Amino acid sequence: MVEAVGHREGGRRILMACAAFPPFIDGGGPISAMMVAKLLIARGHEVEVVNVSGEDKHEIFDGVPVRRLKSPNVDWNYRLPRPAWRKALWHALENFNPRAFFVMRREMKRFRPEIVLTDSIENVNVATWAAAKSLGLPTVHILRSAFLLCWKASMRKGGGNCGRACGSCQATSYGKKLTSRFVDAVVGETGFIVGRHLEHGYFPNAKPHIVPGAITEIVAPGPRAAPEGRPVRFGFIGVLDPVKGLDTLAAAARRLAPGQAEFLVAGTGFGDYAETLPAKFPADARFLGWTKPADFFPEIDVLVVPSLFQEPFGRVAIEAFAHGVPVIAARSGGLPETIEPDFNGDVFEPGDDVELAEKLASLAAQPQRIARLSAGALASAAKYLTPRIAAGFDAVFASIEPALRPAPAAAVQGARA
Repeated sequence: MVEAVGHREGGRRILMACAAFPPFIDGGGPISAMMVAKLLIARGHEVEVVNVSGEDKHEIFDGVPVRRLKSPNVDWNYRLPRPAWRKALWHALENFNPRAFFVMRREMKRFRPEIVLTDSIENVNVATWAAAKSLGLPTVHILRSAFLLCWKASMRKGGGNCGRACGSCQATSYGKKLTSRFVDAVVGETGFIVGRHLEHGYFPNAKPHIVPGAITEIVAPGPRAAPEGRPVRFGFIGVLDPVKGLDTLAAAARRLAPGQAEFLVAGTGFGDYAETLPAKFPADARFLGWTKPADFFPEIDVLVVPSLFQEPFGRVAIEAFAHGVPVIAARSGGLPETIEPDFNGDVFEPGDDVELAEKLASLAAQPQRIARLSAGALASAAKYLTPRIAAGFDAVFASIEPALRPAPAAAVQGARA
């Protein structure tokens, strides 16, 4: 566990390099990066975000100073379709991009930080760590995926999870692993994601820390009561993709007696899978399409997170807690570190629709348990409020205190040049 410590008077000067940052939203990573930037600023640190976004400009975005850069790689939005050769070249350069080294070194000279904080590393590149090292600047890295281990960032192959990085991923990630030796502290939202990297030999010189994701507020005024006059309502919110375990949830839902429970599914997907998914659920299941979490959580009694993919954290679970919604989650990746069975929810084996159906049926038959689990969810949510998470980052910075010093003369002269 990370000990909470007080921050230094006046805070630190931090250059925060992000793989992605709002308004570009591609999953929970950019949202989490924004929350980290804001909580550090609120804590008294002076923060500037640097991210690659296809343009070259400075701006204040939602109160956060942001320096947006054109891509030092062949392109920046790696989610868009592109030729195989271009994708291969992008991945090759992500192992160490000389252009990114000089671009990020220039930004460090300009801003003159005391700490370089990297929040994910795609596009800004692992060369950022080498650039910081060349200027004598300590570096902290936040892990949000398995991108450093696996070129797909998922560690999945042939429909299953990889126990370790396969030979091809190790070969194509060698530069990332080598460069990780320049990092002074590594932060994961769960012990799972930190341990997965350390067991592969990454970050040999870094102090490991666990600092969970943050929530800004507890939304629910109090625990929710057991549903009356209707069945228990189970919900899912997220991308409609096979790796999210929706087939497991659908099969479990069909094992329940008609009318025993209700199911709400919020989110969108792509291709035939999303179109055929409703037919796999009971006929009375409701598919809401894209829905704001703030609108969705008040409509359900229990959230189900049936991921097959080994989630590094599972931000949706703590968002549910903030609304007083207990969570039934698969034992996938870091999810079990958030869920406390019989306190704020329950867990089941990934892909096991029989076990999940038993958990659903138990709650459906004893709806009075929901009030107690809801109280546990709210109590758990308090652990993720921004002041506590900010204190966790202060503890990370304190752990590298011997390395914290003013930028060397060469950096200062470069900034004035």
